[in-house]
Amino acid sequence: MSLQALYDVPAPAKLNLFLHVTGRRDDGYHLLQSVFALIDWADTLHFERRPDGRLVRHDLAVTLPEDDLCLRAARLLQRESACPFGVDISIDKQVPWGAGLGGGSSDAASTLLALNRLWDLHWPRERLLSLGLQLGADVPFFLGGRNAWVEGIGERLTPIELTPRWWAVLKPAVAVPTAVIFGSPLLVRNTAAATISDFSANAVEFGHNDLQTPATAYSDEVAQALALLQSRYGASRMSGSGSAVFAEAGTGETPTVAMMEAASLPPSWVGRMCRSLTVHPLALWAG
Repeated sequence: MSLQALYDVPAPAKLNLFLHVTGRRDDGYHLLQSVFALIDWADTLHFERRPDGRLVRHDLAVTLPEDDLCLRAARLLQRESACPFGVDISIDKQVPWGAGLGGGSSDAASTLLALNRLWDLHWPRERLLSLGLQLGADVPFFLGGRNAWVEGIGERLTPIELTPRWWAVLKPAVAVPTAVIFGSPLLVRNTAAATISDFSANAVEFGHNDLQTPATAYSDEVAQALALLQSRYGASRMSGSGSAVFAEAGTGETPTVAMMEAASLPPSWVGRMCRSLTVHPLALWAG
């Protein structure tokens, strides 16, 4: 009997442990090198199949943009598969947007993986990956299911093993527009290419984030968040194009230092202690 619904589908966030801009293509897309690390800060999605072909989203927490990546992912898969079914998608949004944590891309990936099952498509992962790249450069990573060395514009993924860690993640109130950061004259676009062995030799301290300088110039809040984590945990770094920043907080059963209490943070800032994930919770949902 066919599935009628899938509930409590996770969409975990990621950290960019480093992010180098190594060049720029003729079409304007930037060439990157990064390590994407899954963390347990996640949105939760619920899917109920509709027979009428309609795609409807319901916001259970914050109100999302009218046409978000989940609906775009569902629409793309429906069109490419000629599927007659529709879906009700309910989203409990917990990962902040404008953070560089990949929340929207992760939601889109979990939507593709869930609807692939719910609509009885049974597409292989490679076919979903081609759709994911049409939706955004980070989507293929979340479809891939593993922590990864990422190159190109986000489509070249090499799975890697990472030591399980605690990460202190801090999101200031400001949302940093990705387009502004990539268009900044402060952005370095010619960082020398590295190798996986370069990273593996010193994983936590390796490299830097080329987007961090333009982001701190865009908003003092990013610099303040970096300084706050630096004072508490040591080395801190921004994830993606910001505004979230992170610092290692230990590799044991508990963090070496607790996360700051919400009352000690500026208004509308969010802090969370996150565990790394070895694999994506939906890693086995596509072949």
